[in-house]
Amino acid sequence: MAKMKIISVQLPQSMIHGLDALVKRGVFPNRSEAIRVAIRELLKKELYKEELQEELPEYLVR
Repeated sequence: MAKMKIISVQLPQSMIHGLDALVKRGVFPNRSEAIRVAIRELLKKELYKEELQEELPEYLVR
């Protein structure tokens, strides 16, 4: 596994409650893993979209 680095993120209390609910239900082992999964999915989605747009003709990208 890659070396982890610590970052600080400010979240609204409602999001923290949501993260804690997912951990309590056993969906994730802890908040950090839930946040890692969310960021990983965001990066895949956004980077894939960017790569796809570069390959498609301009009139198809919107």
